[in-house]
Amino acid sequence: MHGELMIRAHRLLGLLILTATAVSLAASTYFPARGQWESRSAKQLGFDPKALQAAVDFARAHESDQNRDTAADLKATFGKREPYYRIMGPTKSWEATCGIIIKGGYVAATWGPVDRVDMTHSISKTFLSTTVGLAWDYGLISNVHDRVGPYMPDPSLFAGDHNAPITWDHLLRQTSDWSGELWGFPDWADRPIGETVEEMKNREMHAPGTHFKYNDVRVNLLALAALHVWREPLPVVLRDHVMNPIGASSTWRWHGYEDSWITVDGRKTQSVSGGGHFGGGVFINAWDLARFGYLFLQDGHWSGEQIISSEWIAQARTPTPVKETYGYANWFLNTDHQMLPNAPATSVTFRGNGANIIYLDWENDLVIVMRWIQSGDTINAFVQHVLTAIKSADPIDE
Repeated sequence: MHGELMIRAHRLLGLLILTATAVSLAASTYFPARGQWESRSAKQLGFDPKALQAAVDFARAHESDQNRDTAADLKATFGKREPYYRIMGPTKSWEATCGIIIKGGYVAATWGPVDRVDMTHSISKTFLSTTVGLAWDYGLISNVHDRVGPYMPDPSLFAGDHNAPITWDHLLRQTSDWSGELWGFPDWADRPIGETVEEMKNREMHAPGTHFKYNDVRVNLLALAALHVWREPLPVVLRDHVMNPIGASSTWRWHGYEDSWITVDGRKTQSVSGGGHFGGGVFINAWDLARFGYLFLQDGHWSGEQIISSEWIAQARTPTPVKETYGYANWFLNTDHQMLPNAPATSVTFRGNGANIIYLDWENDLVIVMRWIQSGDTINAFVQHVLTAIKSADPIDE
């Protein structure tokens, strides 16, 4: 216990030092107040106005072709392939493509219903990993390479030779290969391997840390473990430690499943989901997504306060050895230029079905929120349009 208190004190001291640094940085950096975000002209922000408008027009012209009825879409995609698939949490139909371009901290362009609260699907994983990062910052998790089982009041979910070695790092990087059932859904039935149920059940097993597999059941296990560490609902943790400090609206929500309720310290508490695969996850508007992205563009500080440590952000951006384009959930890295060939190798995206995207570009001081845009090559083409608008701009008059 003494060691844990020392770790927590050390981390809190580090956050105080980082906050002191953030205060000096904040003096020269614009942070939007709650309910406000200042706009500047394209030329003031270093864009060619016509090229920037062409980028926005491109986004509008490439709206997602997914079914607007999200429940129907989930059933027709995941439900068609996954045995026992069912929607366990709330869903919401979407309306239209929308987005925001932030350059140098100021709004350069918007399009579509940016105030509308929508599902954000797997970007929920980035909100989740942020709450884990906060737990690490505060010393509630001593080391990401600790085994998760000992942090649980009932370690049975991590029992056995295969599951016992699983660490926080494994869950964050989606390399745990955890085997089991959570909230009535088995791990093997999520994006299954094989053609028959028998083949899916008898999938090849991999030692934790040796194999990457995108899997929402295991991400939901991370959410449950984080809930036990915090002993508070994760939406409350996110609200108090991140969303309120960065001036987010009161409209976002983070949902779990109808049966993902447990008792923590005598209170009935919902364990939230890390995506919309089975419904649920974070429901949020584009402005709040932009604030969340801008927080990380500013290395975790906001208006004089260090919200999450730069050390955690550096870890989140570290490539996973067996999946070098993935950091912590849901940090997609561009280190090999495969996902975004025309963007800097240092750029990062938070990605969700839809497609819902937050693009972070430190080299160009740029945050882009894209919602309900066609996925794949379209995302790279749109980013290229925006970057071209910067490169083609005339020098700004002094």
